[in-house]
Amino acid sequence: MPEWRVKSNSAPAPRQRNAADGHDKVQSGTQPGHQPPPHGHDLPDVKTRIHRLLIERLNLSNLDRMEREQVNHIIAGVVKDLLEQESIPLNVEERDRLISQVLDEIFGLGPLQPLMEDPTISDILVDTWARVLIERDGKLQDTNVRFQDDKHLFQVIDRIVSAVGRRIDDSSPMVDARLPDGSRVNAIVPPLSIDGPHLSIRKFKQDVMTAENLVGLGTITEPIADFVRAIVGSRLNVLICGGTGAGKTTLLNVLSSFIPPDERIITIEDSAELQLRQPRVVRLETRTANVEGHGAVDQRQLVINALRMRPDRIVIGEVRGSEAIDMLQAMNTGHDGSLTTLHANSPRDAFHRIETMVAMANLNLPDRAVRQQIAGAIDIVIQLKRFGDGKRRLTQLSEVVGMEGEVITIQDIFEFEQEGVDERGNILGQIRPTGIRPVCTEVLRTNGFQLPSTMFSDHRSAA
Repeated sequence: MPEWRVKSNSAPAPRQRNAADGHDKVQSGTQPGHQPPPHGHDLPDVKTRIHRLLIERLNLSNLDRMEREQVNHIIAGVVKDLLEQESIPLNVEERDRLISQVLDEIFGLGPLQPLMEDPTISDILVDTWARVLIERDGKLQDTNVRFQDDKHLFQVIDRIVSAVGRRIDDSSPMVDARLPDGSRVNAIVPPLSIDGPHLSIRKFKQDVMTAENLVGLGTITEPIADFVRAIVGSRLNVLICGGTGAGKTTLLNVLSSFIPPDERIITIEDSAELQLRQPRVVRLETRTANVEGHGAVDQRQLVINALRMRPDRIVIGEVRGSEAIDMLQAMNTGHDGSLTTLHANSPRDAFHRIETMVAMANLNLPDRAVRQQIAGAIDIVIQLKRFGDGKRRLTQLSEVVGMEGEVITIQDIFEFEQEGVDERGNILGQIRPTGIRPVCTEVLRTNGFQLPSTMFSDHRSAA
């Protein structure tokens, strides 16, 4: 599909850039659809030739040190010469757009660059070179963004992974990486992906969410914001659970912001996403093996090492494997106030998953001993869910109260009660207290957090 429309017999209508489309949108007064370039010219092919001429004129060894404006000036000259030579009529706006696309190919992520610059987009999913999806406001949307072919898409993927010292090819067809702005990237290519290269980008949000933001979005309520602030301030251990894209990392960032600035915090992540603003933060990140298969450092090694670094708090971005046993031991041996997340559909499911992860450490611990470790380590479990309307909400806030026989006992303090769905598909409901006063309120009180008893009252039963 050509990327440009050219009107040869009249001046084109004003255009506005639409990042989700990746093209210039024609305003009212013009016919929809793309017209082929005149004289049989294919503008993607013109871009390729511009790129080749640019390489001939630029000293590639100095490209990294050149400003975008300098390269822009050189490209403008190349475009002018080539378009005149090929007799391709483009107006000023179309010429500027062509220059911008070439710049994106050199300095950015090609057709994806406008999507990367759109702050309303949270995820970019390249299913094939001809189909690019985005997530906005919790919902997937189609776009008109296209690559030229599989080779073009692979070139962008290779540029990303090469910048972080990795490679992707038949022998290493799957890569996780991080862009300079902190965005997470996953790429997978043939032979593992049957229909060609695939690319997924989870954009890193520069603006740090606050508890007030989450209240405004309906993710939590003001009483819950006050409660979790007291929980973190009182050094209770918190586990945040939910599915993919449920908002676990966002809530972890918010909870971490309640940690006093005079404490030493060590964060451990597979891919650095946390945005802690405290001055005494040490950030650790896992490392994958090099091309020879050596040098990998997993989360368990980092957790063990973090315990030797005199932490006041340990914040683990997500528990995934055998590091769960070290996390539990840390929480049970004086490292109170630790925070982490876990993929799970409910608090009870989270406990089962932790048991499975502990088993990965091959310590052959009895099931009861593992459950006692879990019950002694974790104080609060917060369950999040992304609903069909795209909104993320807290569905359960539960307190771990101990063991009853072989079972970990918990009690729900707050829960989301769905009341229906409106005509637009929005989920209707409220996060309500269950009426149970948490056992930990005495701990909160001794740490200076005096919460009103009405915070936990179920007003429906009173009515």
